[in-house]
Amino acid sequence: MHLSESTWPEVRDVDTDLALVPVGSTEQHGPHAPLGTDMLTAEAAAVAGAEAYRDETGLDIPIAPTIPVGIAAEHRAFDGTLWVSPDTFRAYVRETVASLAHHGFDRVVIVNGHGGNTDALRELTGEISRYDDAYAVAFTWFEGVDSELPMGHGGARETAVLRHVRPGLVNEDEVEAANEGANEGWGEWVAGVNLAHDSAAFTDNGVVGDPSDGTAEQGERLVDDAAAALCELLGAVDARDRPE
Repeated sequence: MHLSESTWPEVRDVDTDLALVPVGSTEQHGPHAPLGTDMLTAEAAAVAGAEAYRDETGLDIPIAPTIPVGIAAEHRAFDGTLWVSPDTFRAYVRETVASLAHHGFDRVVIVNGHGGNTDALRELTGEISRYDDAYAVAFTWFEGVDSELPMGHGGARETAVLRHVRPGLVNEDEVEAANEGANEGWGEWVAGVNLAHDSAAFTDNGVVGDPSDGTAEQGERLVDDAAAALCELLGAVDARDRPE
């Protein structure tokens, strides 16, 4: 159940202490994919995971509105990219989780769609679980699936999911150009160190990988796999003893 589409009595009557918080980013994904890619894919994974858990347990899990802006200064060279500081991001997510815990939803899975958020979320969920009135973990959907499609950035994996969930937002006329201006990998690595702090240093158009490799059918499988992984995680979080 989406909190934004539910009434307060409906939320009051939910029989679970679990909740989902999708988080993404508003950042460039090349000339073919929307700035909201990470937000859209995170929400798709959260919804599919909640549906899978409902089918398995009969329980509706509240899904908070997707947090649309994350840690994305590395894409600032490309128009439209938005970002906040890590401190602001952590504070916003933490207080959102605290709001849920206030209403009894004190076991929270944050469903992430942006690689730039992962380190902050890993740190934050530890802080929440140690010191707040909640237990939280972070699930990054593209790390929770097993796929031969490379992740990249605006590459095959993300484009496949978009072609499945929001095909009208993929500019198919720009896919070839996206591939031509793409880099094969993320960053400029020497001795295990990435010398490039910003994506514009190694990709002309913001893309890493070949978006043409990701089909809608593959995107459907990715969402299904993410849903299965998230459903398993929700069961584990529900069964886990809260830390003292």
